[in-house]
Amino acid sequence: MRKPPIHTSFRNAFRGLFLMIKTERNFQIECIALLINIFIIFYLQLSKFDTALVLIVSFGVLSTEILNTAIERICDIIQPEFDKRIGFIKDISAGAVILMAIVSLIVGILVYPKYLFS
Repeated sequence: MRKPPIHTSFRNAFRGLFLMIKTERNFQIECIALLINIFIIFYLQLSKFDTALVLIVSFGVLSTEILNTAIERICDIIQPEFDKRIGFIKDISAGAVILMAIVSLIVGILVYPKYLFS
């Protein structure tokens, strides 16, 4: 199979992001959290290191959510009816999202107070 031109690959990737924003409520909420973090980064003038840390975990949550959604959609295609095994797969992929969200919350707790209370 021939690889598509690079611009087609980028177009498809951005279409995937748009579809996530358009259709997935949790992704929409997480995008709002990213925008809030970007505002706080500029407002509090975070250091480059702290900015990088906050952005890495924020985009980590978004990326994990995308992978979780992909896994759930594949599972729904493979087995549209209820199946405990599929439920297990969906639950553990959702668990990955919650772990990343917890890490991002911890990073926020470690980073932001030194700018708010100094």
